[in-house]
Amino acid sequence: MAFYSRNFAKVGQSKAQVERKDRSMIDWRKVKELHNEIGHDDFGEVVDLFLTEVEEMIDALKNSSSNTNPEEAAHFLKGCALNLGFRKFSDLCQTAEVSAGKGESIDLEEIFACYDVTKSEFLAGLKIHLGG
Repeated sequence: MAFYSRNFAKVGQSKAQVERKDRSMIDWRKVKELHNEIGHDDFGEVVDLFLTEVEEMIDALKNSSSNTNPEEAAHFLKGCALNLGFRKFSDLCQTAEVSAGKGESIDLEEIFACYDVTKSEFLAGLKIHLGG
């Protein structure tokens, strides 16, 4: 973080502001961009669809009798996360996708927990960040 703070912070932006922005689980700029592109009415439908699809994939991963491929699931989840600005969740899914592709084990519980926290932060922040 120190390297980023020294070299890439905007003029007048404190280290605390840079670190606070960097720690956010949600890329609110991406969320606002999506909201503006599809409009307020359709945004709610897209969010509902996203959450449903992600939760269905997570349920499939939790079901030990499922034939869900972890690498493909992580790739799918990463794509969904990127579309809606779920930054930290996307990063975890990217790491899981690469690890699964190499035949390494992945920490699904960490992914599930991150999704739960990210979803909560997202839903709590919608009104604040989108004003509605």
